[in-house]
Amino acid sequence: MVQLYNLHPFGSQRVVPCKQEPAHFCCGRDVLFVASTAASCRVEVFAVRDQGLCEPLGSFATLGPVLRMAHSQAGDYLVTIEEKSKATFLRAYMNWRCMSAGSSRVCVRMVGHKLEESYSETLKEQMSIVEMPLSDPPLCISCCPVNGDLLVGCKNKLVLFRLKYLMMHQSLTVLDFERSLILHMDNVIPAEVAFCARHIAITTELEVLILKLELVQQSAEGTEQCAVEKPVGGGLKDEGPSKENLQLELDEFIICQKPVELRGEECKLCEIPITLESTELPTEDTKRFQVRYLLFRHFTPDQSPFGFCEETKLHSVQLLPVYQTGSSVTAHEEAENKRELLSLFCFFSLPHVGYLYSVGNVVELISTYQYSEKSEQAVLTPQFLHVITSESLQCFTVRCSAAAARDEDPYIDTTVKACPPVTLDVCTLRMQLFIGPRAICHFKNHIILLTKAVTEDITERRKPTRRMLSRKADSIKSRTNSESEPGWNLYIINTVSTTQLYREMVDYSRTYENVKTESCIHLLSEAHLLVRAAIMDPCFLDSDEKEELLTAFRESCAFLGDCYSRFDTKDYHLALPYYRMSGLSMAEVLKRLVSEGDEMQTYERGFVFYLTHSLNEDSNEELSKESANKVLQVFHLADPVQLPHILCSTCMRNVCPSTAVSYLQKVEKIAPSVVLTLTKAFMALKMGDLMLYEHEMDSYKETVLACGFAGQPKLLMQRKEGIVTPTEFAVHLKEMQPGLLVAAIVALHENSKIELEEADTFFKILCSNSENTVPQLLVDFWEALLVVCSQEEVLQELVLRVTSQYVWRISKQQLPETKPLKTAEDLINSSKHYGLIFPWITSIMSVASPADKDYHEDISKLQALLCSQSIDIASALPLLEPLTEAGSIGLAVRVLCSTRLGQHEEALDQLLTGSPDAAVLYAQYELKDERRAMWWNKLLPELCKRARFLGTDCPVLISALKETLSVVATELEPRDFLSLLPEDGAAAFFLPHLLHCSQRKLLT
Repeated sequence: MVQLYNLHPFGSQRVVPCKQEPAHFCCGRDVLFVASTAASCRVEVFAVRDQGLCEPLGSFATLGPVLRMAHSQAGDYLVTIEEKSKATFLRAYMNWRCMSAGSSRVCVRMVGHKLEESYSETLKEQMSIVEMPLSDPPLCISCCPVNGDLLVGCKNKLVLFRLKYLMMHQSLTVLDFERSLILHMDNVIPAEVAFCARHIAITTELEVLILKLELVQQSAEGTEQCAVEKPVGGGLKDEGPSKENLQLELDEFIICQKPVELRGEECKLCEIPITLESTELPTEDTKRFQVRYLLFRHFTPDQSPFGFCEETKLHSVQLLPVYQTGSSVTAHEEAENKRELLSLFCFFSLPHVGYLYSVGNVVELISTYQYSEKSEQAVLTPQFLHVITSESLQCFTVRCSAAAARDEDPYIDTTVKACPPVTLDVCTLRMQLFIGPRAICHFKNHIILLTKAVTEDITERRKPTRRMLSRKADSIKSRTNSESEPGWNLYIINTVSTTQLYREMVDYSRTYENVKTESCIHLLSEAHLLVRAAIMDPCFLDSDEKEELLTAFRESCAFLGDCYSRFDTKDYHLALPYYRMSGLSMAEVLKRLVSEGDEMQTYERGFVFYLTHSLNEDSNEELSKESANKVLQVFHLADPVQLPHILCSTCMRNVCPSTAVSYLQKVEKIAPSVVLTLTKAFMALKMGDLMLYEHEMDSYKETVLACGFAGQPKLLMQRKEGIVTPTEFAVHLKEMQPGLLVAAIVALHENSKIELEEADTFFKILCSNSENTVPQLLVDFWEALLVVCSQEEVLQELVLRVTSQYVWRISKQQLPETKPLKTAEDLINSSKHYGLIFPWITSIMSVASPADKDYHEDISKLQALLCSQSIDIASALPLLEPLTEAGSIGLAVRVLCSTRLGQHEEALDQLLTGSPDAAVLYAQYELKDERRAMWWNKLLPELCKRARFLGTDCPVLISALKETLSVVATELEPRDFLSLLPEDGAAAFFLPHLLHCSQRKLLT
């Protein structure tokens, strides 16, 4: 469906002062080329100034009448198909601008001709005409707007000429062409071709084929590669009747094929085989291509009321590139070639309907244009589609910017950014009456229109009922003085500025604001896309309208946000991204949508959706008391269940707490919850009502309250510029209920509402500690998290953190600033990560210095941690380094580390040196099973050795030796046991153990 609006995209118009009747014309950069009819054989060149003023630059002769012409912005050359003596010629006019400087030198050469002979330092200011001979007459041409390559359509083939930049002298660069590729096709006579970024669109009378030339690697032998697409068996050809029957049918009927649309690989069924022939000289840099089919469409003769079957022909095929935003355009060709292509669109038209496809990453039909009357020609721009019919110039909107925006920005169609959909119905902005439009072209903000009326219609043109664009006096004068015949005119029509048309569309939309919601949104969407297309133009960065366009863009987003907020639409969620893109603050949006003192005002889903998401985000905006109370009123009326969450937002800091409590009490009657109770307690704290606070906090157990905080983290913490900061509620809990606070933060972490590093920052700010000191409340949090955490990476991090803190306190003899929430015994009983302390450690610590008694809890926690299987000893060794020489605790730590690392012999040496009485306990606990042999292989020899050296002066050592002998005597055979006894040992000491060993043997 095409909607019709009566807007004014066309501004002033002027008449181009042509000396002869135009046959063909085209635009390029800042100039207009006009080829005269057959009698003249000349091309006039006009410079197009501001407001469409045309100044003649000069003219140059052609070989014969011009049949086709095109200008390439890359390379700034003009290419023509000319006819002479019933033969057609392909010519390119290079360096034509020198003629405007007064130079009349012309160099005519064949393509690929040795340029040194044609160019010298004295003759560099001359126009160069390059003739490109072809084996078949050229039918149509197209220049690539990206790199300036030329595509020529001939019968059954397309010829590609590559544009080359040749450095002749230090200050002279000459353009030339090289015939690089021929695409051979069967039974195809191209009527029009379009060429852009290796994409090719070909039309015949009723068929369209879109291809892409893809680069392939050169074969290992270095031979020429080509891609041949052969027809697939079956194809579109049905098994029809015999030739005799077919001839009888043809005598009586007209046989029409069905309409066909094929995309991608299906296009091979169109039975148009293509063979690539590379014609350039092979070098290391030679590019090889293969063909990929993108789209094929076959149409049937038109049965519409606009024309008969024989008048149905495709026309106006065009490929439109859209570049990456910010790809600047300069006058230098090399800079132009660096523009990055973002999206590509293809347009083609039948007399009564036009089609716009996206042919970039995905081939997709974007829009279909139904014309009110038979079309003659159309031209596509990033902002509009201009169509001429027999009586009018029509201006349609397009969806190129909507599709390109989605290709460029992945955040579109999210809660961050939005853009009107590609499927949005197109509309007609204007149908401007003209008599006899014949041809049209476009560049920048100008439309070139050729009109030609039949003789009997000339008087009709002057009737006041015919509405035409106003002409300026000087234009009328120039038209009157021209030598042209009456009945034709070549107009240059200025389209109004984007901002001017945008303003008109916004004003027009207000007529639908309270009557027809869809039309209001549709027109504002059109205005938004109009501005977006202007911003995506490569010239935008250098545009004088840059600031105006950016302002209009933000304003259009705000208007669309208003629509989706005020109207009850299925796309109400779009209010959020549009308001975000508008740059409006929440307070400004509230001012736009909430009426003062209107307590009965209703609020639609879009507005509530916007407020909910905006308030739930970590924003630096802080609403005033009046604005915050407005938000309360909105949610009280529209979504009261959300009130507890809304009140916790950082934006609502200035809300009136007594008003909030009154609203919450009403909500509590219909939807009570823990979060609501906690929110009431928070508001009571702000009011200073401790009785109400205690009443609310006593409503649930602490475990339930901790889960409630997990349901709304903003009760305890707020994020400002990415940093987590505690709320007043958290500060109060720190003083009055630290256990609840720690349990709540643990619940937040386990529900992925806060990261470990953020919790560190939270507690440090809460306890006013510096970055390098760790408050006890944070250690309490780590210990509590160790009890419930199941993530292995987090566990290891926590174990190392608490280990580091225990070691630091013990080594620095620092007491915690507050009483720990859990003792070592609590942690051992509640967490598997704190193991039971080994008896031999207790034995070592029994002789600890009195100073260690002050840090008993930290020492016990550290030892319990090292006695568990959770800690990675290798990772913890650097942290434990400060304790290695610290008396009994140091010995216990060293032995524990050696044991956990499997170094039991080293552990025994350490014990025998530092605490011999603990050695036997250690052996009893650790030297079991496969390590049992260490009793007699390591422990017994070491004890004997040390006893021999110290004698009876060390009763502890003698006692340990006796216990060891008792154990070894029960394990070994008498012969083996005897061999272990020292030869110089006292018989009275060792004999009882030997007898015990022998008696055990006899009994067994």
